Amino acid sequence: MPLSWNEIRSRAHAFALEFRDATREKGETQTFYNDFFNIFGMTRRRVASFEEPVKALGDKAGFIDLFWKGMLLVEQKSAGRDLSKAKGQAFKYFPGLKEEELPRYLLLSDFQTFELYDLDTGAEHRFTLAELPDRINLFGFIAGYQKREFKDQDPVNIAASEQMGKLHDMLAATGYTGHDLELFLVRLLFCLFADDTGIFPKDTLRFYLEERTRPDGSDLGMHLSMVFQTLNTPEARRARTLDEDLAAFPYVNGSLFAARLDIPSFDAAMRATLIAACYFNWGQISPAIFGSLFQSVMDKDKRRGIGAHYTTEANILKIVKPLFLDDLRAELDAAKRSPGANGARLRQLHDKLADLTFLDPACGCGNFLILAYRELRLLEIELLQALYPSGQLVLDAGDLSRVNVDAFYGIELEEFPARIAEVALWLMDHQMNLRLSEAFGLYYARIPLAAAAHIHHGNALATDWASLVPPARLRYLLGNPPFVGKHLMTASQSAEMETLFADVQGAGVLDYVAAWYLKAAQYIQGTAIVCAFVSTNSITQGEQVAVLWQELLNRYRIKLHFAHRTFAWSSDARGKAAVHCVIVGFAAFDTAKPKLLYEYADPKGSPDEARAANINPYLIDAADILITKRSRPLCPAPEMGIGNKPIDGGNYLFTPEERDEFIAREPAAAPFFRRWLGADEFLNGYERWCLWLGDCPPDQLRRMPHALQRVEAVRQLRFARKSAPTRAIAATPTRFHVENMPTSTYVAIPEVSSERRTYVPLAFMPPETLCSNLMKLIPDATLYHFGVLSSTMHMAWLRAVGGRLKSDFRYSNTLVYNNFPWPDPSEAQTAAIEAAAQAVLDARAAFPGSALADLYDPLTMPPALTKAHQALDRAVDRAYRSPAFEHERARLEYLFARYQALTAPLLPAGGKAKRAR
Repeated sequence: MPLSWNEIRSRAHAFALEFRDATREKGETQTFYNDFFNIFGMTRRRVASFEEPVKALGDKAGFIDLFWKGMLLVEQKSAGRDLSKAKGQAFKYFPGLKEEELPRYLLLSDFQTFELYDLDTGAEHRFTLAELPDRINLFGFIAGYQKREFKDQDPVNIAASEQMGKLHDMLAATGYTGHDLELFLVRLLFCLFADDTGIFPKDTLRFYLEERTRPDGSDLGMHLSMVFQTLNTPEARRARTLDEDLAAFPYVNGSLFAARLDIPSFDAAMRATLIAACYFNWGQISPAIFGSLFQSVMDKDKRRGIGAHYTTEANILKIVKPLFLDDLRAELDAAKRSPGANGARLRQLHDKLADLTFLDPACGCGNFLILAYRELRLLEIELLQALYPSGQLVLDAGDLSRVNVDAFYGIELEEFPARIAEVALWLMDHQMNLRLSEAFGLYYARIPLAAAAHIHHGNALATDWASLVPPARLRYLLGNPPFVGKHLMTASQSAEMETLFADVQGAGVLDYVAAWYLKAAQYIQGTAIVCAFVSTNSITQGEQVAVLWQELLNRYRIKLHFAHRTFAWSSDARGKAAVHCVIVGFAAFDTAKPKLLYEYADPKGSPDEARAANINPYLIDAADILITKRSRPLCPAPEMGIGNKPIDGGNYLFTPEERDEFIAREPAAAPFFRRWLGADEFLNGYERWCLWLGDCPPDQLRRMPHALQRVEAVRQLRFARKSAPTRAIAATPTRFHVENMPTSTYVAIPEVSSERRTYVPLAFMPPETLCSNLMKLIPDATLYHFGVLSSTMHMAWLRAVGGRLKSDFRYSNTLVYNNFPWPDPSEAQTAAIEAAAQAVLDARAAFPGSALADLYDPLTMPPALTKAHQALDRAVDRAYRSPAFEHERARLEYLFARYQALTAPLLPAGGKAKRAR
């Protein structure tokens, strides 16, 4: 095991005294570096060689003074020599090295001075031999200590997963697959990590594989089996005749190496791949991110965009910080400032940390649990440093830490990620133990593994969470349940939803994630548990809100404590994947603490934090209002309908060319062609035409044989359908299934519009133009109605209340339009809105060749149109109130308050809506 820092510094002092007079490169280099490695308790020959031959730049033969493949290259000179020339000489060796052999560190020395270069970070350090004891921490990588800065999108995590991917593919190609392959790779991951972080003496595995196995790989499987068996055997029970190189492996336990495993056969190429992986520095990986990447090696399709679906640390911290970390940080800061008797407040806080327990009921590879554990351990280390300040004697660092992985629980449907989660938590535990070791100068590792995370392999929706961890013992529940839309669920998932929501009216519209909210609400009743889930934003907008949250608010008394409004849950790694998400923090009790609402001006940017009196299910600082479908407008406004639904198999729809060709064959049909608009035609400005025969007199239709062929085709198509209503309308084949034939000018709105647009484009249309059912129509709409619906106020309402198709806006007449709280303007304010609305239409008219999609694209929107809309916004805002709205959150808070005032007289006695059953 690695020496403690205290011992290493003591040895460094002795080394500096021993070699204070060393000067000669030829006579003293080997003794110097043998003793230098001994400072760290390392035998130099196990990791590094002298005079390593290499083909230098220009194909000249060269010899590296000291070379530790993949880690350290040393160029040594006699005392007083120019080290800049030594640096140039060292870099000439790099072209002759294999990729996995390239060192991270370059050390130049003339015995009395040192220059150390970290080639990964670019850090440079220069110091004398006398200063070595004070700078010895720079060489912690020799003993397995290594400072690790945790960064999102760190390429080292992807590089590590690719190493495992190569080995996986080679093994799978031999027919070694399934459970054995998964467990074998998990064991290898632990061993590779242990080889670089001090769980094993440095490079024990690499040295054993290189020195003890044949180059053709024929005996590699047998040796790995012996290594795994040794790791599972306590030292006291090992044979006295055990090979000394095997004996160097410690007893691990923790059940990781206990199960019987058929070991695969290797060949020379597979052996070379495994040894190359040994040269990778596995101590650099972040277990929180690497777990998901590691899982992706098992699926070639996922690996094409490796890193596409893992969760960034920054995004996980958006849950971890407001859920528990910010409060604990505040408590620690207060305890450190408090002049308590012998650190009483610090000790109380330490007791609290030791009692915290966490559950992720959809844990995957454990990302959330691992990050939560890391942050809790880092907080504990800071607490311990305050409790035992520098200079105070600490005999055993292991007696200090009271936070362990066995306080973490998870449920995962698939076995492989569940096992990864267990191992990754151990890896993070060891990284934190090394941090603790650095802080107190005493090496500490929890080997053998006595504690393990409780990761249950099973279906979270069919599992009694209380059987895994009783609610009374749990403090925090967090995670990232599956993103599966209601239309994408499997038959088994739909059955699970039907069982869970059996008595909830309208539950058929809910996405799969809603099940985790219901299970959590049931589990936390009567407890102090606080929960936080990442979810697609569908459960906080559109028709799902009223269905899900009426159940959670009314039956289970759920209150929201914090929330992140819509943002992009994404990765910057290769194969970018992004989905628009929210984070909802909730409990079965209200909180006296300020509720926190995080707003994103840019969904891909950083949030602004605001305090809220209450956070409702739409993630607005407003009362717990649920907006349900309404058949008529809440305020005085013309009714909105939908367009026409032909169910014609395309027989009545034509391009301009098809229309002209048809009229050439059937001239009498010309008067029955009408311009046709779907959402795509409306936004992008291209023509389609409809042959509307519903008003055609029978005798005239009889004289149009080509039109009759179309009518017969429609009749046959409808009659062949399984749907009884569709078969019924086969009797009236000239009519549409749904008809909306305007008799005057109307306002048309596309049902779906890109989220990129600041405004959903609306337009006045003549009655001769027919719209499809992908459009919404408002007959009798005026400039005033057009102006209000084209405003930022209405867009704020749409974004909050409307549903989404993927991430695009989905306009609903019954949910968005009919519930919209219109202003109550004066005549002057109405006239101002009408004038501003006309200015918007005039600005559009200046670009007759531009489609609405171009006019409203943020990149191509004309400045004149932008200014016209801004003026319209000001006119509409003043119709609501005089003070300006500072941001969208203020608009929504106002709109929800107005909605509450408008609907209050409509509620039953007592002021609360009855829960739907």
